[in-house]
Amino acid sequence: MVALDTESRPVARAPGTRRRGSRTPASWVRRGGLTTLIFFVPLLLSFSYFSWWPILRSVVLSLQQTNFIVTEWVGLANFQRVLADPLLATAVWNTTYFTLLALLIGFPVPILMAVVVAEMRRTRGLASVLAYLPVIIPPVVAVLLWKTFYRPDEAGLFNTVLGWFGLGPFQWLNDPSMVIPAIVVQATWASFGTAVIIYLATLMTIRTELYEAAEIDGAKILRRFWHVTLPQMRGILLIMLLLQVIGTFQVFTEPYIMTGGGPENHSVTILMLIYRYAFISGDYGRATALSLILAVALSALSAIYLWATRRWSTS
Repeated sequence: MVALDTESRPVARAPGTRRRGSRTPASWVRRGGLTTLIFFVPLLLSFSYFSWWPILRSVVLSLQQTNFIVTEWVGLANFQRVLADPLLATAVWNTTYFTLLALLIGFPVPILMAVVVAEMRRTRGLASVLAYLPVIIPPVVAVLLWKTFYRPDEAGLFNTVLGWFGLGPFQWLNDPSMVIPAIVVQATWASFGTAVIIYLATLMTIRTELYEAAEIDGAKILRRFWHVTLPQMRGILLIMLLLQVIGTFQVFTEPYIMTGGGPENHSVTILMLIYRYAFISGDYGRATALSLILAVALSALSAIYLWATRRWSTS
């Protein structure tokens, strides 16, 4: 047997490999590293200044009592005053109620609408445009339009139509039991177009062979929807559900314009409470403290949601 002398022979490298020592600053510049850095640094600085710096500034501001002329450090007093506000529980309940209703109404409707549009092969483009049309309308205009529809007198569209059938009139925005559902319907109408387009794009990526195999097995349309469509869309469904929860917890424009938080604070939300702290009471410290509490709560909710659904989303 012949022993191989590996110490005395140079180790052969695979073709195309380089020594680690060849990575010099000059080679880094030649490979385009300096160009990448020149383009990257301004973007990083801009993003840091407009996105991360306000977050850090809000943490500092939540520990201060300030009117931006005179500033005083108060520690956690702003958080204590927020938690002691009796209106906080009302705002949290109204926001949670709005979120649950928005999920119950606003989450399944775009899915079903996207499935229907996907089946309209000849008029799919026109149906997509009509579904997305409410999103094009400026939010304030849309809210004012629906506020006119909800008028309790004969000028209100809904009471006029229901009056033809002997129903009403209803105090849509003045009845404590109807104000949140009325706002949810408007918000769903205004935003469901975007979700329809996203779901429709996902439906277009599902292989037709799956539906053909299901049809051969005798599956009707509901079973194809349940066993083929929904499993193929579960990834985007989980993301859209999380985004909708975060978005509805930050509802502000609709209740602010429609009711101003009334009647008797039955539509005041967490963001409206933040607005009142900052721009009505001039208490910026308490406003940022409540903003941070909301941010932490939504972050914790998102983390729990992603942890609870990680297996279903990747299986």
